[in-house]
Amino acid sequence: MTSQMSANTNRSPDGAAARADAPNWGVGRYENVAAALLPASRVVVDTAAIQPAERVLDLGCGTGNVARLAAAHSSQVIGIDPATRLLEVARARATADGDGTTRFLEGRAEDLPLGDADIDVALAVFSLIFANDAKAAAAELSRVLTPHGRIVMTAWLPSGTIFRYTSLAEETVRRVLAAPPPSAPFRWEDREALTGLLAPHGFSVHLTEHSLAFTGESPEAFLDNQARNHPLAVMGLSILEKTGGAAALRERLLEILREGNEDPQAFRATSRYIVAQARR
Repeated sequence: MTSQMSANTNRSPDGAAARADAPNWGVGRYENVAAALLPASRVVVDTAAIQPAERVLDLGCGTGNVARLAAAHSSQVIGIDPATRLLEVARARATADGDGTTRFLEGRAEDLPLGDADIDVALAVFSLIFANDAKAAAAELSRVLTPHGRIVMTAWLPSGTIFRYTSLAEETVRRVLAAPPPSAPFRWEDREALTGLLAPHGFSVHLTEHSLAFTGESPEAFLDNQARNHPLAVMGLSILEKTGGAAALRERLLEILREGNEDPQAFRATSRYIVAQARR
C-alpha cells in the first residue's frame, strides 16, 4: 500500500488495459506519504541533467516532487496528472516556493494535453508504471518529445518486503471483490521489455539499479500512516471494512513488515528499483 503497490496487475502482457477503471489518487492524503519518494526523484532529476533551455515534463506529477526539483534547472516545467486534488496541492507548493512558471495540467500518459515536439525531457517517477496502456503511453511520449528528446523513468523490481506487503493487500482486495485473476503485467523494470516498447519509436534504453528505504517509527506506525493517507490503501481498506476483513489483513501485513524489518529500534524496509534512460 505504498507507492510500490503493484501498478501492473490491471494490464495485459502488451500493456493494454484489462479493465476500464483506474485508482483514484485524489483519495486519502497522498501528500503525506509522497515525501518518501523524494530520494528517487532526486536521482531521476540528477540523471536527466536538465539544461536551462530545456522543456521538462513531470509525468504523473502527483504533488509535484519532480516538478519542484526540475524547476531549479529550467523555467519551462509542466506537471501532468489525472488527479485534480493532487494538482491543486502541487500548484500550492509551487506558489509557496515562489515558482511562477511551472504549469500543472490534468491528463493521462495515454492522452497527453501537449502538442507535438513540445518536450525535451520527460520524467516519470513511479508513475508511468500505472499507465493502463503501455503502447499508447510510449506513442504519446514519442509524439510530444523532440527528435532528440529523452525519457528518464523509474520502476520497482518485484521483490522485497514492501513488494510482498503490497502484493498481499492487492490479492486480498481482489479476492473479496471476486475479481478475475490479473493478466501478466507489462514489465516496466525489464530492459528487454522496455526496448521492445520504445525501440520502434527510435529510443535506445539503458538501466541502472538503485534502492530506496521506507521508514517509520515502527511497523505498526508505518502501516497506520499508509492506511490513513495512501490512496490505494484507503480504497482497499474501505472495501475490506465493509466485509469485515480489514483486521485480518492488518495482522498479516504486520507479520510481513515485522519479518522484513531492517531496524529493530524502528522500521526500515529497502526496496530496489531501476532508473531507465531512453534516448534517441
